[in-house]
Amino acid sequence: MPVLKIQTNAEIPEDIETRLLQNASAQVAEMLGKPERYVMAFIETNPYMLFAGDNAPMAYLELKSIGLPGDRTGEFSDRLCKLISEQLLIPMDRIYIEFAMAERHMWGWSGGTF
Repeated sequence: MPVLKIQTNAEIPEDIETRLLQNASAQVAEMLGKPERYVMAFIETNPYMLFAGDNAPMAYLELKSIGLPGDRTGEFSDRLCKLISEQLLIPMDRIYIEFAMAERHMWGWSGGTF
């Protein structure tokens, strides 16, 4: 049920992309206390991005989950920004993260909802 979408204009070698996704999936599961078998993580690359009028490497993340604890988003932001910064060499001040909580009946999976 948790989904982490990473959008970036950074060029990512395949081995780094795989490692980043594996690390991101594990961290999301740990942060949210959910089984990793329910976590989806993916990367979209888009060379046409601007942040602060500059196209230097940047990232936009979306973390969506059922039961996302709003009082912990600061902690989650720190962990995810550090992960992206370390793996993709993007400065933390060039990373935005949107957090969203979904209601169980609005999240479909395996022919039903949660």
